[in-house]
Amino acid sequence: MTIEEYKSGQLLLMNKPLEWTSFGVVGKVRNLICKKYGIKKLKVGHAGTLDPLATGLLILCTGKMTKQIENYQAQEKEYVAEACFGATTPSYDAETEINEKFEYSHITEETLKLTLEKFIGETEQIPPSYSAKYVNGKRAYKKAREGEKFVLKSRKINIVSIEITKFELPYVNLKIVCGKGTYIRSLANDIGKKL
Repeated sequence: MTIEEYKSGQLLLMNKPLEWTSFGVVGKVRNLICKKYGIKKLKVGHAGTLDPLATGLLILCTGKMTKQIENYQAQEKEYVAEACFGATTPSYDAETEINEKFEYSHITEETLKLTLEKFIGETEQIPPSYSAKYVNGKRAYKKAREGEKFVLKSRKINIVSIEITKFELPYVNLKIVCGKGTYIRSLANDIGKKL
């Protein structure tokens, strides 16, 4: 590919590695392209953040294609997730230590299916405090790591479907089809609370 092609706009499909941030992937790709072609800057952006502890498809756009990012963000997404019942963490994932434990022996595959049905459609969701959302000009995860107390506003999300693909308590694997702005770890936390 030529630098003119990158500038006119390319869609790059990246398999985001574990523990890399989406912003970090954008930076690495931009730096590699700039270094290869001896240029100082190139527009590169991603069409939706994946958490550092998530792996999978990260859509990047270069050059003039960055104007299309919102179109890609608006598309339905499919996630495969593993949830662990019986414990919570402040970040709703393995980034932070367990802060509470709960009984889960009452959960059956049938009760889980019935509970999942309550999450289908348009609902309100509060993003995790360990997220990239801004709170008074500062990233929420930075405030949370510094021990600051704050509350994020809920927002509307749309869950199209949730399918149980594996049920071996305390672990459950789910396939989730959803709209823009859905935090899967918040969804897992909310499902755990309902159960």
